[in-house]
Amino acid sequence: MHRLLQLGVPFFTIPMIFFGAQYVRAGRYVGGLPPVPPWAPGGAIGAYIAGVFLIVAGLSVLLHVRPHCGATAIAIFFLLCVLLLHAPHMHGIIYSGVDRTRAFEPLALSGAAFALISLFNRAERNSDRASDWVTPMGRWLFALSMITFGIQHFMYAEFIATLVTPWIPAHLFWVYFTGVGMIVVGLAVISGVLGRLAATWLGIMFLLWFIVLHLPRAIAARNNADEWNSTFVALAFSGASFIVAKTMRTRDSA
Repeated sequence: MHRLLQLGVPFFTIPMIFFGAQYVRAGRYVGGLPPVPPWAPGGAIGAYIAGVFLIVAGLSVLLHVRPHCGATAIAIFFLLCVLLLHAPHMHGIIYSGVDRTRAFEPLALSGAAFALISLFNRAERNSDRASDWVTPMGRWLFALSMITFGIQHFMYAEFIATLVTPWIPAHLFWVYFTGVGMIVVGLAVISGVLGRLAATWLGIMFLLWFIVLHLPRAIAARNNADEWNSTFVALAFSGASFIVAKTMRTRDSA
């Protein structure tokens, strides 16, 4: 399991670089591509700036060149996008599953980035005072997002079932199973009871989605940017889950 958790950083940062490249390639904000919503101001210039920012921050962490700064930049940028760009559209977040997902995806990834900061604090033997608030903040943002996603699996079960690969049987069962799993993981991370184990298995689940569900669809529709975006979002959440798991003690006291 320890070696698996080591994959958290590349699985998390490679999608950041991909998201940045997509903003630069498209020259605009793209729906379904975190963290900037399509209605954000700035136009093409804003998209280029956001893209370059994510590429540089992602490479910083991936190549371990001032990784603490890169993780901090990602955490703050994603959180600010939620607070300043998504939150003003609160009506959509409350009543629209699409807007809710667009808001909680960057919130969860922001949480994972804050958790990553705490890991670098430990590695660099910085004062524990920083980790005292960064670690629980990261866990809470990630966990609350997972609970929200889990609830959505029940709210939109029939639609989500249509996204499951046709050769997998009992689509609705897997939708409900996944929903329960996400809620359980969120509660486990918040409470600290079996949080490390729960987050690890969540990372494995997202990794399986990446390999079995998303990657084949993206390859089959290689010119479809939306499929590639969804593919790398799944990989980012796999890495995020492993990062959160790594911040938790083996015996999982919060």
